[in-house]
Amino acid sequence: MTTVLSELDRRKRDDRPDGTFYEEPRFVTHADDAFLDRLTALYDSVTEPGDRVLDAMGSWVSHLPETDYERVVGHGLNEAELAANDRLDEFVVSDLNADPSLPFADGSFDAVCCALSVQYLQYPGPVFAEFARVLAPGGTVVVSFSNRMFPTKAVRAWRAASMTERADLVERYLDAGGFAVADRIAERPGEDPFYALVGTLS
Repeated sequence: MTTVLSELDRRKRDDRPDGTFYEEPRFVTHADDAFLDRLTALYDSVTEPGDRVLDAMGSWVSHLPETDYERVVGHGLNEAELAANDRLDEFVVSDLNADPSLPFADGSFDAVCCALSVQYLQYPGPVFAEFARVLAPGGTVVVSFSNRMFPTKAVRAWRAASMTERADLVERYLDAGGFAVADRIAERPGEDPFYALVGTLS
């Protein structure tokens, strides 16, 4: 398994278990409305009706279009936030920094969405390998981020990087998981910069 981040790179200012930090629901988004509209449009362009979608590292809103998906599964750290997300058919609560495995069979999904959370991953190689495992052949992963974050929980490599360098970092995560980068987007639809990478499986 490829090690993307060094021990120093993965350090957080707040080194308590993530489950402790996220124990209380926050119901916030790390982006403005223009960013979220652009994200929904991107999801609409890479998914189709009938797809099975995993919203990984998600919370109370998934930003998905009004597409008739077969199944939308949420994954995150706070049960109350996930329970409030009416776009989800079901959800699981787990900490990928403590255990990168996902409780889904191989090829369970057609798309994995990871919005505004990638900056918190300490072991991105195994996590992105899991994204690849649970995707069906030809599946797509969409990783999006802005310049906002909980700075005490973001890894050092992310905090120290420019936005372009963060996109480079996500590209390394995708490569470690076995994905090819199909698209790399850097825009400013509103006040917040919109960055997203789309990875595909052959």
